Amino acid sequence: MSAIEHLPEFDRTVDHGLLRFLTCGSVDDGKSTLIGRLLYDTKAILADTLHAIEKTSAKRGLSATDLSLLTDGLQAEREQGITIDVAYRYFTTGTRKYIIADAPGHEQYTRNMVTAASTADLAIILVDARRGVLPQTKRHSKLAHMMGIEHLVVAVNKMDLVGYDEASFRLIEADYLHFATRAGITDIRFVPMSAVNGDMVVERGDRLAWYEGPTLLEILEAAPAAHSEHDEPFRFPVQYVCRPQQSTDPKLHDYRGFMGRVESGQVTVGDEVAILPSGRHTRIKAIHLGDRQLERAVAEQSVTLLLADEIDVSRGDQIVSRGETPGLVTTLRADLCWLAEAPLDVRRSYLIRHTTRTVKAKLAAIHHRFDIHTLDKVAAAELGANDIAEVSFRLAQPLAVDAYAKNRATGAFIVIDEATNNTVGAGMVVAG
Repeated sequence: MSAIEHLPEFDRTVDHGLLRFLTCGSVDDGKSTLIGRLLYDTKAILADTLHAIEKTSAKRGLSATDLSLLTDGLQAEREQGITIDVAYRYFTTGTRKYIIADAPGHEQYTRNMVTAASTADLAIILVDARRGVLPQTKRHSKLAHMMGIEHLVVAVNKMDLVGYDEASFRLIEADYLHFATRAGITDIRFVPMSAVNGDMVVERGDRLAWYEGPTLLEILEAAPAAHSEHDEPFRFPVQYVCRPQQSTDPKLHDYRGFMGRVESGQVTVGDEVAILPSGRHTRIKAIHLGDRQLERAVAEQSVTLLLADEIDVSRGDQIVSRGETPGLVTTLRADLCWLAEAPLDVRRSYLIRHTTRTVKAKLAAIHHRFDIHTLDKVAAAELGANDIAEVSFRLAQPLAVDAYAKNRATGAFIVIDEATNNTVGAGMVVAG
C-alpha cells in the first residue's frame, strides 16, 4: 500500500516545502512533454520562452506547441528529438516549490539518470500506454529504488493514443506491480494521463472519467518533503577550516571555525558531538551563518561551527551526534553503478570520494551483478557501462559511513579514475 494512497485534506494556505523529483523511463515515453505540460498549466513559463518554443514548433510544421522543447535545451537534443543530459527546471504552485530533473531515456545515458536520482525525493516513471512496461522502465525503477527514492509514481502516458481505454491502463498496472513485487518496490501510485492534451496532469480533463484518483499535481502537492519522514542523526562533513589570521580584529586571532553543510539532522549550541575519524568528543560552542549567530542549524543549511575544545579537525572529517555515530570502515561494501565506457579494472586503484573526504581504494570483490531483466543476482568477473553490482572496496584510510538506506548523504560515494579525474562509478553503501 502506498504511503500516499489516500491523500490528506490539502491546506493551500501552508507552504509544504521543497520537493525534488525526477521523470524517467524508456525513450519517447513523453518525459519532456510532461514537464512542459506541468510548467505550462501551472503558469510557470515566461512569455518570451513560450513565444520562442511556439516559433520553433511552427518551423517544424507542428499544429500545436511542442512543450518538450522547454527541457530539451542542448542543440544536439533539439536536432535529434531526444533528451541527452539531465535538464533541471524550477517552478512553484504557491503551496510548494519544485525542482524537476528530466532524465534521459536511452540506455546509454543511464549514468545521467543516476545523477538525477541522487537528490530526488520522488520519481515519476513514464510508461507509454501503447508499449507497456519495457526493460528501461524496469532499469530506471530499480535504480530509483536502489538510490533511496521512497515514492514512485507510475504515469501511464499517451492514453489518447489508446482511446483512453481503461483496460490498457489496468494491464500495465498489473504488469508493473508484478515486477515491483519482485524488486521490493512498495510505495507506488498509478496515474493515467495524456501529457500532450493535459489530461490528469494539472487539470483532470473530461476523457478519463473512469479514473477517480488524484491528478499528478495533486500527488506532488501532498508528497512528503525531504528530511520530514523520520528522525535523522546529525552529520556535518567539514569542507573548510576557517582561520582568519590576516584579520586586524584581535577577536579573530584565535578564531577557528569549521565550515560545511548540515547533511542530515540538526545541531544546537551546547550539543555534545564526536569528531570522526579521531573519535574525540566536544560540544558546539557557537553556530555562525554569515554575520549572524544561530542557536540551531538544520539539514541543508551551510554554516560554520565553533567547538568548545581545541581539537585537530581537518577537511574531510565529520562532526556527528555523539550518541549516533556512523561506522568507521576500511572495507566498503556497496551497490555500485558503473558509469564509464571502460570496464572496472580489478588490477587498478581508484579514488573514492565520500562527502568531503577522498581516499584511495582497490576493488576487493564483485559479489554479484543484477540482471535488470530478471532481477536475478548473477556472477560477474567485470563490470561494463551501466552495470549495477554489489561490490567491496579495500580503503587506504577509514571512512565514516552510514548505510544508504538510513542516510543518503553519508551512505553515498563516487568512484574517480586517478588518471583522468573522471567520475566512473556511483555507489550506495549496503551497511555502515
